[in-house]
Amino acid sequence: MPDDRGAARILARGTAESPSLRVVTYNIHGCVGVDRRYDPARIAAVLHEIDADIACLQEVGVRRGTGLHPDQAAYLAEATGRRIILGAGARGHRGRFANAILTRFPVAAAHAIDLAVSDYEPRAALDADLMIGERVLRVLATHFGLHAGERRLQANRLIAALDEPFTPDRRAAHAVLLVGDLNEWRGRSGGIRALDRCLGPSAAPRTFPSWMPVLPLDRIYADGPAVLRDVHVYRSPLARLASDHLPLVGTLWWTAGQPRRRERGRVLRWPARSGSRPSADI
Repeated sequence: MPDDRGAARILARGTAESPSLRVVTYNIHGCVGVDRRYDPARIAAVLHEIDADIACLQEVGVRRGTGLHPDQAAYLAEATGRRIILGAGARGHRGRFANAILTRFPVAAAHAIDLAVSDYEPRAALDADLMIGERVLRVLATHFGLHAGERRLQANRLIAALDEPFTPDRRAAHAVLLVGDLNEWRGRSGGIRALDRCLGPSAAPRTFPSWMPVLPLDRIYADGPAVLRDVHVYRSPLARLASDHLPLVGTLWWTAGQPRRRERGRVLRWPARSGSRPSADI
């Protein structure tokens, strides 16, 4: 069961006006380590080491078998004592995977954003509203495609989602956190330039491959009355073994303020996969 006392302790961290949250984005590679061994317990141990308040995971296996911890999402939620939001699975070359968010905080709303682009592997993002005390933190967690043009369209689709008016059942967010494995190693010249223009440049330390990181594939962005500090790669011996990505960790500080009102920007056309629709499967 989630430990609600942990959320209360987080709100007391820093000052009453400026609580801090530890966040992480982590591609867990289906819980298969660099030694090719399937071991969800190692991923859970890395998450325990980091002790993040919000952990956004990519490549969470959703094919339930009969082996050790076949339901990865349920196991990781129980092992870390967090609530979990699980996204719709996407078929890949190693099976069926999903995005997930582990959090200490109550979840006010959640849905999936379809990022599928024709002729490519289907992708999606989780879009969740977390209650941090009386304030709403909107978290978008995703895993972009392998091709630059695909990533460019997916980045603009997320920007368009940020600009969409809120439905009656959702409150305006006080701050926005956008994180994930964006599969972009070319910096500002690559396919995610629109995110840098919209949300500000993100730190891009090297996270892949875990045993000798040379590519900055994972990113954390923040928007609104929120500031990211101490963004760094987590490099423990276990993290180097448990997945082919290293976790990217940051601290989110925010001050009391009104919900963010975004100005609409120019968004590229987004050709979705034929017949696809935004998914409400979480």
